[in-house]
Amino acid sequence: MTRPAGSLPLFGLAIALLSGCQDNAPAAPPVATHAPPATASPAATADTQRRAFKPVFADTDAGVALLPVEGFDLRNDFSRSYFAGDQWKSSAGPDSVGRPLAALVLRGSDSLTAAELRLGSSNNAGALAECTQVANSAETSRTEEVRIDGQVFHHFHASDAAMSHYLDVDAYRAVRHGHCIAIDLLVMGTRPEVYDPPRQPPFDQATAKARLQQALAAVRITR
Repeated sequence: MTRPAGSLPLFGLAIALLSGCQDNAPAAPPVATHAPPATASPAATADTQRRAFKPVFADTDAGVALLPVEGFDLRNDFSRSYFAGDQWKSSAGPDSVGRPLAALVLRGSDSLTAAELRLGSSNNAGALAECTQVANSAETSRTEEVRIDGQVFHHFHASDAAMSHYLDVDAYRAVRHGHCIAIDLLVMGTRPEVYDPPRQPPFDQATAKARLQQALAAVRITR
């Protein structure tokens, strides 16, 4: 049988149509060749987290700040307990010169049991000379080195009691940039058994100390 001029067999026509469809198909998207972002180091992550919170208190002269702590209230003086006193650091002598900076007071504290972190500083020559010395009421004659916000502080524990009142102190001291930095964790109050009937404290001493350690973690050394 004779084919008309210029005609294609059916098989050839199918091949031509298939080739045309492939030429007009959209191109496949390119494969990504870039590497995934590097994971931040733990130190960098911790530093970013620290900077994410705005301090509730900061003193540029002393180079210290306090981040907010849930369950604690900020105070700008130490005038709450006559037994603990209101001087710039625990166990300060009557002639000791310094500044009370700020305190974080555990919510619920009362005359029966109270807990607070106190932050004070001094650039007085006498205060600097005795900054890291232990108090007379300390349990040992030497301090131990601890780190607060990565910086070395000298720690000692002291206690006092009189007429049913008690005071328990964890003291932290450091000399930085011409300032004595004093951080005190205080649990204080009156023994509940002296009341008739005995009163119920807002929290026990173990709970108070654990919460104060949380407050200590909110201290920032800014220079």
